[in-house]
Amino acid sequence: MMKYALLQTINSPADVRRLSRGELERLAAELRDFLLYSVSQTGGHLSSNLGTVELTVALHAVFDTPHDRLVWDVGHQTYPHKILTGRRELMAGLRQLGGISGFPRRDESEYDTFGTAHSSTSIAAALGMAVASRLKGEHRRAVAIIGDGAMSAGMAFEALNNAGVSQADMLVILNDNDMSISPPVGALNGHLARLMSGRFYAAARDTAKTVLRNAPPLFELVRRFEEHAKGMVVPGTIFEEFGFNYVGPIDGHDLDSLIPTLENLRELKGPQFLHVVTKKGYGYKLAEAEPVRYHFASGKFDPAVGFAKAAPGKPTFSQVFGNWLCDMAATDERLVGITPAMREGSGMVEFERRFPTRYHDVGIAEQHAVTFAAGLACEGLKPVVAIYSTFLQRAYDQLIHDVALQNLPVVFALDRAGIVGADGPTHAGAYDIAYLRCIPNMSVMAPADENECRQLLTTAFRHDGPAAVRYPRGAGVGAEVQPGLKDLPFGKGELRRETRSRGQRIAILAFGTLLYPALEAGQRLDATVANMRFVKPLDVELVTALARSHDAIVTVEEGCTMGGAGSAVLEALQAASIATPVLVLGLPDTFVEHGEPAKLLAMCGLDAAGIERSILQRFAAKLQLVHPAAAG
Repeated sequence: MMKYALLQTINSPADVRRLSRGELERLAAELRDFLLYSVSQTGGHLSSNLGTVELTVALHAVFDTPHDRLVWDVGHQTYPHKILTGRRELMAGLRQLGGISGFPRRDESEYDTFGTAHSSTSIAAALGMAVASRLKGEHRRAVAIIGDGAMSAGMAFEALNNAGVSQADMLVILNDNDMSISPPVGALNGHLARLMSGRFYAAARDTAKTVLRNAPPLFELVRRFEEHAKGMVVPGTIFEEFGFNYVGPIDGHDLDSLIPTLENLRELKGPQFLHVVTKKGYGYKLAEAEPVRYHFASGKFDPAVGFAKAAPGKPTFSQVFGNWLCDMAATDERLVGITPAMREGSGMVEFERRFPTRYHDVGIAEQHAVTFAAGLACEGLKPVVAIYSTFLQRAYDQLIHDVALQNLPVVFALDRAGIVGADGPTHAGAYDIAYLRCIPNMSVMAPADENECRQLLTTAFRHDGPAAVRYPRGAGVGAEVQPGLKDLPFGKGELRRETRSRGQRIAILAFGTLLYPALEAGQRLDATVANMRFVKPLDVELVTALARSHDAIVTVEEGCTMGGAGSAVLEALQAASIATPVLVLGLPDTFVEHGEPAKLLAMCGLDAAGIERSILQRFAAKLQLVHPAAAG
């Protein structure tokens, strides 16, 4: 560890603030090297963290953290921050069960002032902290660090609009690396490019109008742009009109620029805006050349070689979706694909290549994505919104008000449903069944495997109304995906195993990929197992028939039990006045921590052994289900 001789002396930001300018340069170099080594051992987000090394060093060198508040947007770029704030040795357990999180967490460190992992929250949170400081009579600075991708979300503009009139002492740092996870999109990106190109009033005015044209509350702002050009030659443009003192752009990898600028801004009153230009993957040639590919390392790798080419394996659900999307688009020209800045993660790269006019990356703007899809549907098109389960939460009102209320045929392809593993509770798709099934007109489907995912996507697309297909991250059991575009009977499940018992009988109703551990448990217990496929409309006929012919019902889902698929079964039995005992298995009423997905599912009792154990604990004494194999 002599390689990191200076870094090893840094146990808190106070140690950073004691260093000379030359030592800070050396610290940044060691920090970048250690970061690369660390992520190569654990996996995690790489490109974004490499790009913020100097900025992180400068922030902790200038501001009195944790007294001054640093609020990091998303958190993909906070590994250097974690290393400098006493967690260097804990990086060996990053994103692993029992280890530190890959994102800021308030319960992990006093330096993590705001928990995050979803984008565009930093400005609002920092504004809240700045106003609280003023109300409490405390002298502290609040700093929001946000990327250009996250700036495309409406919430960021809402916060800017509020902050500009609050006169709160806060600093917004725009970390502009011309990237989000995917290449940047939208009018705002064009605006930032113009700032750096040296263009002035005419371009700035036109870009601002484009950014704001669909924001009626901001029409007055547009009018002000039109009324006067004075001062607009200086590239502050839209941010100054929001009420901020704009500074920049400056080189985000140059401590000699960063530190004096931050020192000056620290002393100024009111809202300040610093535009910092960085390079994603900076300092690691492979990541600089391919920042998208090196955004995330799924596991260990050799830094000298880079990411190994993935060996062919089972297709992921995302790939199944991407292939289906292309095949369906080839047969139906009405199909339009939409993603809120998750092209690669959602399996839409090939669709963009083959159908560029029908592909829309709307940026980090989930609310807009849903209502945009609603507008397309109003005109007779068939939009498919590829979105992560947790990100759809951000557009819940639009889902209800703009899509379901109007009964529009929009398909929601919900990736990352259920446990997601190392990204932890911020990304876990634990709630989609519960928050979707309570909405009138909404259909909810849960495929058990890859082939069924393709079939249910077809079913959803052909359905004349809003429909969601939820599937987990990664691969399933490896079911062979059949070509063609076969759909499945709408609202109907299927029996996959029937008990041979003439005595006490139990039926397991499985929703989604937990069908396969349910089948294992069912084999050991000689239980009937149903693949339900549909959460809504629920196959009530199948549910009631099984309840009448069995002594107990068990529901299994990779989602929250409160209001989930098990609740739907209970409601159906209650409506039919059937009093068969029901055991509801699913994710507990706690936030499931990060770790390896299989381990997490086992901890939640959702592997085959856990399902069997829960059934035996609830029903064995009553139903005499203990078999010699199960008892062992």
